[in-house]
Amino acid sequence: MTDISNHTIEANGIRQHYIEAGRGAPVVLLHGFPFTNFTWRHQIPELAKQYRVIAPDLRGYGETDKPVAGYDKRNMAKDLRELMRKLDIEKIALVGHDRGARVATRFAKDYPDATDRLVVMDNVPTRIIARDFNFSKMAKTYWLFLFHLKLDLPEIFISGREEQWLRHLFSEWCYNPHAISGPAFETYVAAYRSPGAVRGALADYRANADDLAQDLADADVKIACPTLSIWGAEFDGVGKAFDMPAIWAEMASDLSTFAVPRCGHVPQEEHPDLTNNLLLEFLDGWAGERPRQSN
Repeated sequence: MTDISNHTIEANGIRQHYIEAGRGAPVVLLHGFPFTNFTWRHQIPELAKQYRVIAPDLRGYGETDKPVAGYDKRNMAKDLRELMRKLDIEKIALVGHDRGARVATRFAKDYPDATDRLVVMDNVPTRIIARDFNFSKMAKTYWLFLFHLKLDLPEIFISGREEQWLRHLFSEWCYNPHAISGPAFETYVAAYRSPGAVRGALADYRANADDLAQDLADADVKIACPTLSIWGAEFDGVGKAFDMPAIWAEMASDLSTFAVPRCGHVPQEEHPDLTNNLLLEFLDGWAGERPRQSN
């Protein structure tokens, strides 16, 4: 049985909570909105059979600090880089879902020497959404990108209604609207009833202008490491709205893609076994950074 442990460490000026399991080459899992590192509960035990798995709560989420500022993706990527320094890790295989994929993409561009390979799950890059946004076709799915930008008002509407808010999101996003139910659903509800949790998650979206500027500044720089893009074939906001192979071919020079059938926005929760197989196949051969030779 895999030993899974919880830790909190200060890195990049905030207290970061992370789950760790297994030994071997390091694999980092970054969750998206409105999840926490709990979303990787099906992946961690399987990946930890071969790898050292680290799954942080991102800035603003879960048990990690929720400061007022610092949610642009460059700084959130720095959160991870500084966490790696504290853990004495030089290079990782990196997996990100949704908002975590935005952090992971920025990390791969800002720290190419620290990224061996990259997995992005059900994510359209920020600059692509801005470039291709069609209000009549996308407003129903991407309404939250606009709603969350408004200061204070979303928190007023969500506070005390966390259960209804999350139920709407999960039911709308999943091919099977009951895919996230029971104790798993209650775990997320409890997380968002914690002080500052809703504000922290929305702050992630409120950094959009900075994120877009960062993405436009190095739009011509492709991700160099092997990259796998996975998405749900039935999600209106991603797989059914964008030509995902073409989009990620703009982003990465060494690309593989896979559309998960009968799946919405959350492959790791909707089809965990298939997701595990895809990850293990892509990670095959990742043996970790070689020890540095002393002079």
